[in-house]
Amino acid sequence: MNSPQHHQRWHPSVTVAAVIEQGGKFLLVEEHTPEGLRLNNPAGHLEQGESLLQACVREALEETAHPFQPTALLGIYMSRFQRPTAGQDITYLRFAFCGSVSPPLAGQALDTGIVRTLWLTPDEIRNSQNRHRSPLVLRCMEDFLSGQRMPLTSIHTDASISI
Repeated sequence: MNSPQHHQRWHPSVTVAAVIEQGGKFLLVEEHTPEGLRLNNPAGHLEQGESLLQACVREALEETAHPFQPTALLGIYMSRFQRPTAGQDITYLRFAFCGSVSPPLAGQALDTGIVRTLWLTPDEIRNSQNRHRSPLVLRCMEDFLSGQRMPLTSIHTDASISI
């Protein structure tokens, strides 16, 4: 057994993602990454002091300028991203929510690194897999299209989280 000084506990990177469908198209963002421009769901990291729902609403607004209203938990996903040249090996734990958006807020700037938002059909998303930031972009869309949903009441955030 390792002593406490030699043992580092592994932690996944917790993220949230908004899966937004309207009129048969899905709202994605095009963003700068070290691998070039990539497509992703509006998504980002959970921050200290916020619930998963609050994080998803915040990230969707920051990345798309659209206010997001989550209606269901779509799923909980894990994926691993490796960038050997930079010594990165990250496991992501993604909580994906589906819901609707209101029109974009006038004057709301897109988050740093986001180039633009795009409304794409399922086939356009399937045909652009080589440009996806993560394999979860396609998986979340397919789960949404299959009707997978869990009630928001399946998530509980204790009051001790609020800072």
